[in-house]
Amino acid sequence: MRREELLDAAEDLLCDQGSAALTLSAVADRAGVSKGGLLYHFGTKEALIKGMVERLVEEFDQLVAAQADPTYTERYLGATLAAVRSGRLRRWAVVTGASGNLYLLAPLREAMARWHREGLGQEPDPLASQIVRLACEGLWDVASHDPGLNSEGDLRALEGRLRALLKAPAPPA
Repeated sequence: MRREELLDAAEDLLCDQGSAALTLSAVADRAGVSKGGLLYHFGTKEALIKGMVERLVEEFDQLVAAQADPTYTERYLGATLAAVRSGRLRRWAVVTGASGNLYLLAPLREAMARWHREGLGQEPDPLASQIVRLACEGLWDVASHDPGLNSEGDLRALEGRLRALLKAPAPPA
């Protein structure tokens, strides 16, 4: 069994039954492998959770890289909307909720710092870029807890408004 399949089984277990059900034995059962097979890839529950967090960060980095927009903030906005539209944000909520300690969330904290600093100095209007990135965080958070809140039309309108903010001339200093 591959590492990714074990992470999938752990995420599915979290989504279906919550963090109290996340044990190495339960993940192995869900994945259809022996506990030893799971331990080969993840020696502890903490390593498994950290692996899920790292995979979520990597997937979002890939979404950002896949965007064709010229600025990092525009790519970040496009990636955020792609994640929201995918309907898979619940994974983020359950994985980060299951972590339970700062050590396990270290990869996410590091990624958040990177995402919110990346290229900010090269943006035409760094303040507008920061506002858009923070709006993305709010959209992400709300969508992970209430996925049906925004229709596709709502998302298109939000995207249009946020992209317009990025295109507006920066106010004089």
